[in-house]
Amino acid sequence: MSKLIIGLIVAVFLFALTAFTVDQREHAILFKWGEIQRSDYQPGLHFKIPFMNNIRKFDKRILTEDEESARYLTLDKKYVVVDSFIKWRITQPELFYKATTGDYNQAGLLIYQKVNDNLLAEFAKRYLHDLIAGERRNVMNIVTERSNGQTQELGVEVVDVRVKRIDFPDDVSEKVYDRMRSERERVAKELRSQGEAEAERIRARADRKSTEILAEGFRDAEILRGEGDAKATETYANSYGKDEEFYAFYRRMNAYQTSFSNQDDVMLLEPDSEFFKYFKNPDAN
Repeated sequence: MSKLIIGLIVAVFLFALTAFTVDQREHAILFKWGEIQRSDYQPGLHFKIPFMNNIRKFDKRILTEDEESARYLTLDKKYVVVDSFIKWRITQPELFYKATTGDYNQAGLLIYQKVNDNLLAEFAKRYLHDLIAGERRNVMNIVTERSNGQTQELGVEVVDVRVKRIDFPDDVSEKVYDRMRSERERVAKELRSQGEAEAERIRARADRKSTEILAEGFRDAEILRGEGDAKATETYANSYGKDEEFYAFYRRMNAYQTSFSNQDDVMLLEPDSEFFKYFKNPDAN
């Protein structure tokens, strides 16, 4: 019984030394005494010769290379600071190992150098306005395709190159912001000037309309006043025609009331003046 157990233990130990698995997210390379023997393993369980063979595994998934911002010169001789990243993956593990000894950092550096050279070339062919306005996607597609062709010798595929941000260098940004500020101030001043001119036109129209309304009101008032005076004159004339004696008396009474409204009033008249005839003789005609 003990021999059986020992045999099982030995079998498990040998199986662990000889068996290995390849995940669907991995590439695997089989080495024999340090030389590559095979690299086309499919996902699943595989075997090797203990001590003679060893296995190196590499990620099959898409990896990201995110480098620091770099300066590029455009066709109109303007420097820009570009922040970009690269998506890549290993497609040929043997070539990848031979070119980089399996070092991801070294692979990322080699890929970035090729992408950076292509970015320099493409930015130098275009004006800054075009890069910002609509050419960015086209540039990225060109750089991705060209870089992918250049990195085949590394056993990798450049899946995508993308620009996260395009900025001016600090010394240029301040000048750009100053120009933008000046432009905004110029536009604001122009708008204020237009607003003030429009306000003056509105005030002039309002003043003219006010003058017209006042003139029309004064005209209508004069017409009504004239019509009233005419009506009053007509009424007085009609009244006078009906009883001339009463009308004369009424007017003289009003004159007395107006003339003697103040106790200090003094009038110098001849004794036989017509003005006081009703004081002398109330029945005077």
